[in-house]
Amino acid sequence: MSITTTTHLNFRGQAREALAFYQSVFGGEVMILTHSQIYPTFPTEEADHVAFGQVRSPEGFHIMAFDVPAARPFDPGITPIFVSVHGTDADEITRYWNALAAGATIVQPLAAAGWAPLYGMLSDRFGITWVLDVANTDAP
Repeated sequence: MSITTTTHLNFRGQAREALAFYQSVFGGEVMILTHSQIYPTFPTEEADHVAFGQVRSPEGFHIMAFDVPAARPFDPGITPIFVSVHGTDADEITRYWNALAAGATIVQPLAAAGWAPLYGMLSDRFGITWVLDVANTDAP
């Protein structure tokens, strides 16, 4: 038996835009079902919001997203989650970093760190904090 975990991001009306952005960074396929597609009745102003959405790439990237309905409480908090992208190819990680950095706040620039050849942290334009790093091949 094996399991996988997938980061599931919650938004208030931005899930579709966020999924499109992450697909532009990591590639793969976007799948979206709206509230009106899943639920028989839903407020008209939120009918096209995302009830279930995901991006999945052949390279292994997978993220899910959802628009929290206005009738439910939603407080994104301050850095409630980090999405970690860990890889072995510095060029690939740098490419993801450069794409995510558009409109982002850089928390820690992508650079060599004591524990990894490359490590960086940023908060993207949707307020999601990303940690990207390259595996240290010298680690035991």
